[in-house]
Amino acid sequence: MSTSFTDLTATLNRAILELRKAQPDAMAGFSAMAKAAMQPGELTEQTKELIAIAIGVAGHCDGCIGFHAKALVRLGVSRAALMETLAVAVYMGGGPSLMYAADAVQAFDEFSAARAG
Repeated sequence: MSTSFTDLTATLNRAILELRKAQPDAMAGFSAMAKAAMQPGELTEQTKELIAIAIGVAGHCDGCIGFHAKALVRLGVSRAALMETLAVAVYMGGGPSLMYAADAVQAFDEFSAARAG
């Protein structure tokens, strides 16, 4: 795929900002839910982000893949952990999930290279 996940997430962030301006209460509710769901508890933040990217793959959501790959890199999750997670996502979602799993690898590698450079 030729998508730049850096560009995609930046573009989406701009559009989300516009939505936040237009619908501040709804977006505040979504942000509060995201913050509460991702707080470490019995599951670490890293584990929750791996679940989120798996759901993004199974749900065929490029934006979800981009944002959660970026978070995984920020959290220091290994590429091997991502690959195991993607194997489960593909198992659960079949062939279409395999195509999005490949996108998730591309996104993770892109954000890793950007962080290293």
